[in-house]
Amino acid sequence: MLFAFEFQLTVDKLTGPAKEAAEAVGKLNARMLAAVKAIAELARAEQSEVVASAYGEKITGFGPEYLIPRPFDPRLIVKIAPAVAKAGMDSGVATRPITDWAAYVQGLNEFVYHSGMIMKPVFSQAKMAPKRIVFAEGEDERVLRAVQVVVDEGIARPILIGRPGEISRRIEAAGLRIRQGNDYEVIHADDSEFFDSHFDEFWQTYHRLTERKGVSTDYARREVRRRATLYGSLMVHLGYADGLICGTYGRHETHREYVQNVIGTQDGLDRYYAMNLLMLPERTVFIGDTYVNYDPTAEQLTDMTLLAAAEIRNFGIQPKVALLSHSTFGTENTPTSIKMREVLSNLKSRSPELEVEGEMHGDAALDERIRHAAFPNSRLKGQANLLVMPTLDAANISFNLLKVAAGDNLTIGPILLGAAKPVNILTPTATVRRIVNMTALTVVDAV
Repeated sequence: MLFAFEFQLTVDKLTGPAKEAAEAVGKLNARMLAAVKAIAELARAEQSEVVASAYGEKITGFGPEYLIPRPFDPRLIVKIAPAVAKAGMDSGVATRPITDWAAYVQGLNEFVYHSGMIMKPVFSQAKMAPKRIVFAEGEDERVLRAVQVVVDEGIARPILIGRPGEISRRIEAAGLRIRQGNDYEVIHADDSEFFDSHFDEFWQTYHRLTERKGVSTDYARREVRRRATLYGSLMVHLGYADGLICGTYGRHETHREYVQNVIGTQDGLDRYYAMNLLMLPERTVFIGDTYVNYDPTAEQLTDMTLLAAAEIRNFGIQPKVALLSHSTFGTENTPTSIKMREVLSNLKSRSPELEVEGEMHGDAALDERIRHAAFPNSRLKGQANLLVMPTLDAANISFNLLKVAAGDNLTIGPILLGAAKPVNILTPTATVRRIVNMTALTVVDAV
């Protein structure tokens, strides 16, 4: 700062070409100074989860051991580039000034976080009507980092289930800025006015819902005290929260059982389904059913496809459905190929406007030329974006192979389909960004 001031005094005394050259250097210095200020501001912000993972460090914040951001911090480009661009405009160097700063910053975010473009419509909807979302694993550091982003973005009003002291300690250790009461609420069995005042209502509701499934009154009391996903489900069921996020540890089916017992399914359905979004280098595809039903019937796959198509529209995408099989348009008559043909018939009857075709190979779903060669009269045009698999094995194996081999682990989900109220059950491998994305989806489902 002192150097910049002294430099300007020197420039003011010069004339002619010397002054022009000095002014050019001054404009360069202005951009350098803007970059330095942006780096300094970022150094005082909370540490990025990407940096913590890459370096295995947990630094509370700015200090002797953390003077400047680490090179892997993905926020560097989002902070420095706008600062330098603005300095260039202010100094007159920029020949093409930026007129829409929001779009410029959004573009940088999409470059850094590849899920940005696909999630943009969802975030826009969520910001218009933030909802109360309860996080069952409120002590998980990934959840806390996600809550920081959720609060900063204004997409939800978080409720954390966990021990208040432990949550505060982990927030402090991670160098986060969120504070209880201002940014989030906490509920815990041992120290919560809300829990104590609603305990009877909660355990009695749970007992009423499950008394014909072998749940006694004593068991209902114990479970409500010790099962975070159960408690979160009851909050949503009773209207004390608008949506639930759970599953960052434990088995998917364990969480799903609590959710199904309390929240239940949509009218006309008797089960849930799961869908994952996978961002590949040249396309984005949704795959189902990736987690729930081992060998679904044709009717169940029909239900799932209709639910998945409705969810895809929340992303601002028109669903294009491919029913996959080892058979292509009737070349085989095995149980799974026959099943997928039944699904096609059902969909034509129940949703005639849906763009769907099958049964077909995976390559035909993604390459119109291959599909046209096998079946010129296909009603599906272009690339399919919803891949419906005949079994859980096929869906889960395909998803996990593509995720690692071609997708660089850029996924969103699993998205739970068929629940009576907004809830999503994640997996233990969920990243901070995935938790943020799923929170936004849950908010949109609650609108």
